[in-house]
This record gives sequence, C-alpha cells and structure tokens, in this order.
Amino acid sequence: MTASQALHTPTHQGNGLRLENISKRFSAASTDTQLHVLDNVQLDIAPGEFITIVGASGCGKSTLLRLILGLDEAFDGRILLDDKPIKGTGLERGIVFQDHRLFPWLTVEQNVAVGLKNAPLTPAQKRETVREHIHLVGLQDFTDAYPHQISGGMAQRVAIARGLVNRPSVLLLDEPFGALDALTRTRLQRELQHIWQQEKITMVHVTHDVDEAVYLGDRVVVMQPHPGRIRRIVDINLPRPRNRSDARFIALRDDVLSDFAEVS
Repeated sequence: MTASQALHTPTHQGNGLRLENISKRFSAASTDTQLHVLDNVQLDIAPGEFITIVGASGCGKSTLLRLILGLDEAFDGRILLDDKPIKGTGLERGIVFQDHRLFPWLTVEQNVAVGLKNAPLTPAQKRETVREHIHLVGLQDFTDAYPHQISGGMAQRVAIARGLVNRPSVLLLDEPFGALDALTRTRLQRELQHIWQQEKITMVHVTHDVDEAVYLGDRVVVMQPHPGRIRRIVDINLPRPRNRSDARFIALRDDVLSDFAEVS
C-alpha cells in the first residue's frame, strides 16, 4: 500500500457531498439588520464529480465553500459527506485559494508537507506521498526551490499539491487561477483537468470565468445574488479534453453567459 492509499479509501466508494437547504445570514456592522447571503441552496454532488460554480460577486460562492470546508458552522440546513454531517474542518476536505498562501521560508517540498502535518502516517510515508504529489503537478525539478524562486503558476501548482496530498474526498477550489495571466490560466486549467482524471477526487471549483467553468465542469452551477441561490444547473455533456473552438462548447458557454446578461 502506498502512502496515498493509506490516507483514505477511494472516494468513488462513498455517497458524495450533499447540501441540504443551506441558508446563511451575517449580522450587518453597526446595525441590527442581517445580510442574507445564501438562501435554500440544495445540491447533490456525486463522488468523483467535477462541479464548477459561477456567479456575480456577492452571490455567496466563496461563503458556500467556507461552509463545506467547516470554517463556519453558523448556518441553516445540513452538509453531508458520505451521509455524515460535517463537523468543523477535516482531512477529508482540502482547499486551494486564489492566493497560493505558501510559506515563503519553506521550500516547495516543505510547503506540500505542511498538508500532512496531522496525517496518520509515518515519516517515511509522508516523504513518499509528498514526492508523489510534487511529481503529480510536474514540479519534481523544483523540490528545493522557495516560493520567490518560482512563478505564480508554479506556486499555484504547489498549492494544489498541498491540497491533494491528504487524498481528500473533496477538493474545494476558490478562484485558484483568478490572479494569473491568460496563458498560465489556460495551461493550469488543462493540468487541473488531467490531475482530476488521474486522482478521481470530487472537485468543487468556484470561478467568475464562465469559459473556465464550462471547460472544467461536469455540471455548471449558476448562482444569482441577493440572496445567493442556485438559478439553474447546466450539464456539460462534452468529451474531454474539451475544445474551446467546438460549436457545442461555444453554445454551452453562451447559454450560461446569457444568465448574466439578464442580471441587473
């Protein structure tokens, strides 16, 4: 058994991620009113599925990821992973942010290893699984490099490796490519799709980029704001790897974009 296999059983044996009637309110600063951020969000995500979530600013996309991650337990409804309600953070849920959040004083290898701090593995198993995941994101030649010595795109690959190193059941991605230039973003989209196909981990990817959502997702969840709720869910029945010049791709992208043209 490899170190990665020792962490978790394969995700396809579980029952997936279920959001049941999720509503969330924040207290407005210096007033007695409450800001209604999410309203009755209901979503079933199958094990190994790649879900992309798009919506205008303020529709609660990132808030929803925080709830799934377990950083905020003050909400109405239930979030279940493999039929068990989530309680706080856990190794079975990883996250990658827009900002890679690498520790500047640690090497690539050491930054990835941070993700295994609480993992039930021996030191030798930890070294092995870190090596496996650095290789997975194609950074085996930069193991000893520090964050300031690598590009922004490479730093995001380190963050993805750190998010995957525990073999979580679910990887959450909060605008992971939003700060990158267009060419780097396109390349990392392809690489993320390849990683997902290899790892078969459930992915929930939040983005403002409709093209990215259609390129990556099995389904695109379109959200609308004030309060944040699901407007509709679009199935992306296109073969992979996807071709952005394909008429079917363009039609699906334009269909999703039409939702935002209608939002004032």
